Amino acid sequence: MMDAANIAFTVSVWVIPVLVAVTFHEAAHGWVAWRLGDDTAYLLGRVTFNPFRHIDPFGTVLLPGLLLLVSGGRMMFGFAKPVPVNFARLPHPRRDMILVAIAGPGSNMLLAIVSAALLHLLPLLSGDVYQWVGHNLVNSARINMVLCVFNMLPIPPLDGGRVAVGLLPGPLARPLARLERAGILIILAGVFILPWIGGKLGLDLDVFWWLVGLPTEYLLKVVFTLTGHG
Repeated sequence: MMDAANIAFTVSVWVIPVLVAVTFHEAAHGWVAWRLGDDTAYLLGRVTFNPFRHIDPFGTVLLPGLLLLVSGGRMMFGFAKPVPVNFARLPHPRRDMILVAIAGPGSNMLLAIVSAALLHLLPLLSGDVYQWVGHNLVNSARINMVLCVFNMLPIPPLDGGRVAVGLLPGPLARPLARLERAGILIILAGVFILPWIGGKLGLDLDVFWWLVGLPTEYLLKVVFTLTGHG
């Protein structure tokens, strides 16, 4: 059984990267919207790197933390408080909706690259600090890449869904946009219910792994190669 020190270590090297990833993701949405002409998020104090302005206690900390501990670090799912954006205040709503949407996953991709690059500084550290910083950086790269890939799935209300709505012609964009109310249910079914049903039937129905896990592993290999880790 894990002692208190080991539990604290395990929780810290996962929760800290999650908080940083979510904070940058949401702040990026708000910052791009603000720069494009909508100051809704800015006036509400959401264009900030203060994580307490973005986190949802259950969705950002408790839920992903429990899933990571239970799964041994193999599964993560969570959410933050969405940044409010009034697309009607943007000068080019369809184009600007795409820019605001990709800002979040784009920030996560950047954080994954930076985290991988910072691993080169680990030889300057030693002992427990080396282990703690190393785990944080590796987990940061993985968590940010998972968030990037997951959020780019073309299902509203995910960022990829908003990008798809902005790119598709009206006859296709409108029904996809109307899917937003049921989007979270579709996502939860894909993440939790389908794999459970597949397990009962002896089938591999882990669509989350197919659509998010596999692309994440591939992109992580690319990032680590590009940052000099072979």
